[in-house]
Amino acid sequence: MALTVPAGSLPISSPITAKRSSSGEVLELKQQGRSLLNFLRRPARTGHISVASCSMSENGGHGRNSPVMIGEKDGLIIVDHGSRRQESNLMLNDFVAMFKDKTGYPIVEPAHMELAEPSIQDAFCSCVQKGALRVIVSPFFLFPGRHWHKDIPALTAEAAKEHPGVLYMVTAPLGLHELLVDVVNDRIKHCLRHAAGDADECAACAGTGKCRLY
Repeated sequence: MALTVPAGSLPISSPITAKRSSSGEVLELKQQGRSLLNFLRRPARTGHISVASCSMSENGGHGRNSPVMIGEKDGLIIVDHGSRRQESNLMLNDFVAMFKDKTGYPIVEPAHMELAEPSIQDAFCSCVQKGALRVIVSPFFLFPGRHWHKDIPALTAEAAKEHPGVLYMVTAPLGLHELLVDVVNDRIKHCLRHAAGDADECAACAGTGKCRLY
């Protein structure tokens, strides 16, 4: 049974447990002790992420994995655009380190779509070398533009050709998520405090002197 999860509705780091019948039908789906079946059957208002295993690209296949949980045989790639400014590229490494520490996922790799290394191909290979049988590529982009629609899927598919038997997928970008409101608001307030002399520069503009009133 294919279910859909409204984008941004469920915390990824919170495990989802499924109880199935002998025929594979989902009988019960819970997260943090609450039943999700009625919730998940509601039509999604915006984008959705399929939790059925058919959402994965069958790159030869290794059999059905649990589609809604991230385990030790899953590799995650967080990919940004890539920049000629090295400081920007290094920030992705810092974010990936924070993400891995926060989630506890064992295999998480940074990648840049272009202009810098490691590439998506490099990160994909690294995931497989660390034991991944499923690779999930998460675009570190705000909205679903051309890079999400065409470029990243094409680069991922090309990388996957070297690893038959490994499933892969490209997730939705960040999109419209309520928590982003808090992130943007926090950044604005910090920059205003910095301009007033009450806070240091944040990591994004450290050493540039750009965050000021003109």
